[in-house]
Amino acid sequence: MQSNIQHVAIIMDGNRRWAKLHGKDSVKGHEYAAKNAVEPLIEECVKQGIPYVTFWAFSTENWKRDEAELKGLFDVFRFALGSLALRFIQRGARLRILGDINRFPKDIAQKSVEMINNSAKNHKITVTFALNYGGRDEILRAVKKIVTAKVPVEKIDEELFSSHLDTSGIPDPDLIIRTGGEQRLSGYLPWQSVYSEIYFTKTLFPDFTPNQFVLAIDDFLKRDRRFGGDTSKKIK
Repeated sequence: MQSNIQHVAIIMDGNRRWAKLHGKDSVKGHEYAAKNAVEPLIEECVKQGIPYVTFWAFSTENWKRDEAELKGLFDVFRFALGSLALRFIQRGARLRILGDINRFPKDIAQKSVEMINNSAKNHKITVTFALNYGGRDEILRAVKKIVTAKVPVEKIDEELFSSHLDTSGIPDPDLIIRTGGEQRLSGYLPWQSVYSEIYFTKTLFPDFTPNQFVLAIDDFLKRDRRFGGDTSKKIK
C-alpha cells in the first residue's frame, strides 16, 4: 500500500515507563526500543512508500537526567549508530542527524559523521535521528549561521531560513506521531510542523508496532488538510 506521505516524524516517548512496568531500570526501555521497535518501523515506511522518517531520540533537555542513565543512553546510541544503522544502510537507507552532536562523547559524534558519509548515496529511504535536538536551539543556530554569513536582510525569506535548519533538504513532516500518551510536541520541529497532522497514542514506544503505525497512517489519510485554504477533499 502506498500512502503518498513524504515524511513521518516520531517522538519516541514512553521508554522509561515501559521499563518500570516491566521491572527494569530505565536504560533497558531505551535499549529494547532501539533493538526491537525502530527497525520494523523503518521497514514499514519502506513498504508504505514513505521516503523520510525521523526519530527524536534525545532532546537538549535530556541532559538533566542522572549520570547513570546518560551513560546507558550513550551505549544505546553506539548500538543505533553501529550495527543497527549498518543494517539499514546496507539495505539502501540514507542516514541523517538533527541537532548538535558535538556535545556527545567524541566516538558517538565521529560514528554519526561516518555513517552519514557512508550512506550519502543511498536513496531508498532517509532515516533521521534527532540527537541533542531542541526546536528553539535549532532555530537559534540557524539565526547565528545567517548572521555569520552576513546575509542581507532583504534576502532573508522562508526558503533561505529553512536552508539553514538541520532539516535542510528534507520535506516538512506530513505527520508527527507521539507515543506514550502525552499530547504536546515539546519543541519538536517547531518551524517544520506548522501544517503537520498530529497523532497521539497512549502506546509506549517499545510497544509501538508496525500495525499501530499503519493505524496512524490510516487516521492521517482520513483528515482534510487545507493548508489555510479551502478543503482539499472533493465535495460529492
